[in-house]
Amino acid sequence: MENQQKAKLKENIKEKLEAIKETIASYELLTKPVAPDNAIGRLTRMEAINSKSMNEAALKRAKFTRSKLERALVKIDTPDFGLCRECEEPIPFARLMILPEADLCVKCAENLGG
Repeated sequence: MENQQKAKLKENIKEKLEAIKETIASYELLTKPVAPDNAIGRLTRMEAINSKSMNEAALKRAKFTRSKLERALVKIDTPDFGLCRECEEPIPFARLMILPEADLCVKCAENLGG
């Protein structure tokens, strides 16, 4: 990978990290406990609990993505960054711009995914 591409990718990762941090903060607000004494009615309370559960799952995914992006930012200067962990071929730059945390090329991802 060329230095110019690496610099562009680093900037992209940093932007994605900032965005995911804002997303995590939003989900953390949405996952606060639903107070049992809240007089919103039984059905509405169940909806609030269900919504909280879905937001908790989204929060967990967002934190996992943040972790993968942070790992990619640390590994970007290593010689094996951008190489598929299965076939060891270079992952296309366009794929890394979309998914900088990707450690599989499209072909290997499809083979492992089903």
